Amino acid sequence: MIERGYSAFSYADISDAVGIRKPSIHHHFPTKAALAVAVLKSHREKTIEGTRQLDREIEDPRKRLHAYVHYWEGCIRARTVPFCVAALMGAELPSLPEEVQAEVRLHFTALSEWLERTLKAGAKSGVLKLQDSAASEAQALMAVVHGAMLSARATGDGDVFRIVTGTALKRLNPAKN
Repeated sequence: MIERGYSAFSYADISDAVGIRKPSIHHHFPTKAALAVAVLKSHREKTIEGTRQLDREIEDPRKRLHAYVHYWEGCIRARTVPFCVAALMGAELPSLPEEVQAEVRLHFTALSEWLERTLKAGAKSGVLKLQDSAASEAQALMAVVHGAMLSARATGDGDVFRIVTGTALKRLNPAKN
């Protein structure tokens, strides 16, 4: 899905990549939409757990945002997960089945809520300076991260992700405003 998007991937692709027969996949996921929903739900749950782990392990909200961005930078460089599957599906949203659209929206909601909470905490503690509401800044930062993934993919240059997201994070630095 990450390589081709929803419309272009097939059960045959999965069968070849995983080494199991197509009927086995169909047994667990009778429709392509059901498979996409399962993938998106798993991705959202991992994202939520990952952000909770950042909250537990990193007290400074600014450092949490940097760690979140650094995680994606590492995935892009290592080509382990070079793109957020929910962001990729978001680009295809109008053509997706309703149940897949709903799962994409749930992912974006969960991520924006975490970003908003983190930005509010950073502004309250003085380690971040917001130029707009925390909700608006969360949407902007999420768009920058996902857009930087797209730019890195389109150019084939992982440094693009680092440069673009670094600029966005610097903008939140109170010493620079």
